[in-house]
Amino acid sequence: MLTGRRYLLAFTPEQAAYAEQVGAVCRAVWNTALEQRREYRRRGSWINYNEQARQMAEAKKDPDCGWLADAPSHVLQQTLRDLEQACRTHGTWRVRWRSKARTAPSFRFPDAKHIAVRRLSRRWGEVRLPKFGPVRFRWSRSLGGPVRNATVSRDGGRWYISFCVEDGVTEAAPNGKPPIGVDRGVAVAVARSDGGLDDRAFVTPGEAARLKRLQQRLSRSLRVHGRNRGSKRRDKVRAEIGRLNARIRHRRADFVTQEAVQLVRDHGLVVVEGLRIKKMTASAKGTVEQPGRNVRQKAGLNRAILSKGWGGFLLKLEHAARYHGAKIEKVNPAYTSQTCNACKHVASESRESQAVFRCVACGHQDHADVNAAKNILAAGLAVTGRGDLAVGRSVKRQPPARLAA
Repeated sequence: MLTGRRYLLAFTPEQAAYAEQVGAVCRAVWNTALEQRREYRRRGSWINYNEQARQMAEAKKDPDCGWLADAPSHVLQQTLRDLEQACRTHGTWRVRWRSKARTAPSFRFPDAKHIAVRRLSRRWGEVRLPKFGPVRFRWSRSLGGPVRNATVSRDGGRWYISFCVEDGVTEAAPNGKPPIGVDRGVAVAVARSDGGLDDRAFVTPGEAARLKRLQQRLSRSLRVHGRNRGSKRRDKVRAEIGRLNARIRHRRADFVTQEAVQLVRDHGLVVVEGLRIKKMTASAKGTVEQPGRNVRQKAGLNRAILSKGWGGFLLKLEHAARYHGAKIEKVNPAYTSQTCNACKHVASESRESQAVFRCVACGHQDHADVNAAKNILAAGLAVTGRGDLAVGRSVKRQPPARLAA
């Protein structure tokens, strides 16, 4: 199956400058093509990738557009393909512009024939890319298969290359291990139905204070000098904020990856809530006519949810499950935190605090997130209709409901 391998690049100063230039060209092509698509939609018509690619080839012959030839042609064509896929998936009006200040440069080499990878030593490898020449990268792990394409991107001030490879691994058969329910929380990142609580601090108090100071400096600079005035100091502050946020993101990604792999290795069924995270973290500001309520509290909750990496955790679970023979089941999250796992009584008063659950009907007491994880597991077993998942053992399915006479 297809999988990704990410490595840290060691660009020379000339290669780093050229990568910035290619990223700027790709950003200009994306924004120009998106504006063209929107203009066509305003007139009630449609333009596709083939026509835009033909027009871009003609534009390269124009002396005023000679900068298009600075970037590899396959990279620009792939940018147009990505734009068409985004427009077909989300709609032309929902696709975002690529900003110079807010969008990190990224571009893809789609043809494996133009990508040559070889290992230099125990710690270093080399990849040859069109118009870049040989580029060294840290050999932190083996590729594991032939390369399909490669994406170069900048994250936190450092350049990375991500190879899409065919590892030759087929989807694993069911491992027959016991099921488990998982509750994703704010106070505790992962709570399991077996009573386990897993969490990690992704930012230290010193880093949080430093990040706040940097954001204040950036906000003060924008307020005094305006957004359109260039400033090297402002760019330096932005770079420091980017490096700090990248460090926090890497810690979060490391945690969710290890947690997901451990779950699918030890369990054959992992049941999670089918949360709509995008809607859950929507702003509560409202409009001028209908202003929102508790906006500051909602903003704090949104930051807490996003800081735990709920979406990334589910993505890692689904990816790792294919290799370890586990199944991921999503269930309706309604009332899972208000239902007593012992007597199934539903009451919001039973949730005394973020960590304490005490049933008002039977008096059952448990950690609130663990109680929710147990309810999630029960809902997942009801959805699958099986009492056990072991290979070679009984497969008990729920009988069909009787029709009313």
